This record gives sequence, C-alpha cells and structure tokens, in this order.
Amino acid sequence: MPTEPVSPVAGSRTTPPPPAARRVGPFPDRAHQVRYRLILAALIAAAILLTVLLLSWDNPFEAFSDRWWRITTMRVTSIIVIAVVTFCQGLATVTFQTVTNNRIITPSIMGFESLYILIQTAIVFFFGSGGLIDMPPFARFVVQVAMMVLFAVLLYSWLLSGRFGNLHVMLLVGIIIGVGMGALSTFLQQMLDPNEFDVLRAKLFGNIGNATTDFLWFVIPVCALVGGAIWIMARRLNTIALGSDISTNLGVNHRRQVMVMLTLVSVLMAMSTSLVGPMTFLGFLMASLAYSVTDTYDHRRIFPVAWLLGYVVLGGAYFLLRHVLPLVDAVTIIVELVGGLLFLFVILRKGRL
Repeated sequence: MPTEPVSPVAGSRTTPPPPAARRVGPFPDRAHQVRYRLILAALIAAAILLTVLLLSWDNPFEAFSDRWWRITTMRVTSIIVIAVVTFCQGLATVTFQTVTNNRIITPSIMGFESLYILIQTAIVFFFGSGGLIDMPPFARFVVQVAMMVLFAVLLYSWLLSGRFGNLHVMLLVGIIIGVGMGALSTFLQQMLDPNEFDVLRAKLFGNIGNATTDFLWFVIPVCALVGGAIWIMARRLNTIALGSDISTNLGVNHRRQVMVMLTLVSVLMAMSTSLVGPMTFLGFLMASLAYSVTDTYDHRRIFPVAWLLGYVVLGGAYFLLRHVLPLVDAVTIIVELVGGLLFLFVILRKGRL
C-alpha cells in the first residue's frame, strides 16, 4: 500500500499542496482582462477626443459664443449619424457571423444592399426622378425598411424551416438572390434618362453628409431597442457559437434562436442602409478588428469594442477628409477600400471562406 509522505521531523506528516486555482470567465487569465480594459479605455478616450475635434475644429468664431455654438450644433447631426451607423453595423455583423459560424461573410451578402438599390432604381424607373422627391420621405423610408426586413424574414423562415433547410443553403440562396437583384437594377439603370440616372446615383452612394437625418427620431429608438435585445441575449449568442449540437444539448432551441437573431440583424441592417446607403465592408472591418483586439468569446465584451472601433475609424476618416483634405464625399470610398483590402487579406490568410 502507498505510504503517506513523512516530514523529516519524527512523527509528523505533511499535507499535499492545494490544487491550483481554476479560473472561469471570458478571459483566460488576468493579463488578458487588464489588456481588454486598457484597450476599451483607450478607445473611449479616442472616441471622446474625436468627437471634440469634429465639433470644434475649424470653427472661426470665438469659443463658446452664440455663433460658435450654432456651428457646433449643426455638426452634431453628422456625429449622431456616424454613431448610429457604426452601432448597427457592428452589432449586426458580429451577431450574423456568430449565428452563421463564419467570420468572413457579412449581412450585406444576404442581399440587403441589392434590395435597397433595386427599390431606389424601380422608383426612378417607373415614376421618374420626381418619384424620389414627390413621395413622402418618411413613407419612402418606412417602406424601404419594411421591405428589407420582410425580405429577410421570409427568406430565413423559408430556408431554415424546410426539410433541407440549413444556414449554408440560406447563405447560398441569399447570394444568388442578391446577384439577381443587382443584375435587374443594372438593367433598369441602363434604360434611364441620363439626368434621372444622375439623381439616382446620388441615392445609391453611401454618404454621411447625405444621410436621411430627418428620421433620426425614429431610427434611434428602434436601433436602441433592437441593440438592447441583442445585448440581453448575448449569453445565448455565446452558446450558439458552440454549434447546433452543443447548444441544443445545453437546452437552447438553436433554430428558433438563430431565427430571432437574424431577424434583429435584418432590422439593424435595414436601418443603417436606409439611413446612409450601402456600406458593404464597414461591418466586416469593425468585427475583424474587434475579434483581434478582444481575444474573448463573450459577446458583451466584443460588442462595445466593435462599436467604438467603427466610430473611431469612420469618424476619423470623416474628420480627415472633411477638415484636412477637401474630399468629404470620399469618406465611404476610403473606408470601403480599407475594409475590402482587409477582407482579401483574411481570405488569403485562411485560404478558404
């Protein structure tokens, strides 16, 4: 029989050392937790500094005078638009990549932007350029959002509830439908009058300065409610990320939760696209950077970092190209270019989708 260890002192017995303490949480060790907090604090500081610069830079009047406040107040709208767009894109992309178990694809691949372009093109084609002007703006905005959300919900319910329904088939069908709507939009645009086409192109180009700011009173509460719902269900996202079999064994109705999450994603994407226009790679840029700097599975840690990163990137590009370089209309082009290059880099590094 094994004997207990005996100390050099006669008659005394030693006790085995206590087992090493196990750590359970969103970070593997305390060093990662401290690193996350430092990154979050740095992003908050950068966002505050950028907001101050956007509000006060190149204001010719005396600081805090009536005229100074008047110009500063006019710039608040652009900052709110940037915050809303990055909030929608960040939460929607991270959630979408989690439920699809793929960090390459984005919600834009499901045809949201193609449907937006088709709606705008169809209005100009059938009603002329005056159709975009004569139609009540709020009614047009609500119809666009409703059609995009309805399209997404019907697609999800059809493909995920069928006998052969699964996420991969849904993504493939979404890509095909998006390409088809894009081809139809191009066909209709080629038959437009050049003047009407110029009016249409202004609506199809993502631009912070041309955002539909009159409806922020409607967009902000809706985005806040949807984002709050995703935040409350973030723990379920952590479980869904483990896969269908494991999440089902843990008591989560995987298919129903995926449907709910995809519906919330569709609302956020519809709001963002209807507000500023198509922005294909912004969400991918935000999500990829957030994954790399947070190094955690917990979505409640990933979401704020993704939002702040998007705000700093998009707001920084807007500041540089508006106040430093006279290229304010190229903000989304630069951001999309950087996001597209990052997309190619990730694909080439992984070697697969």
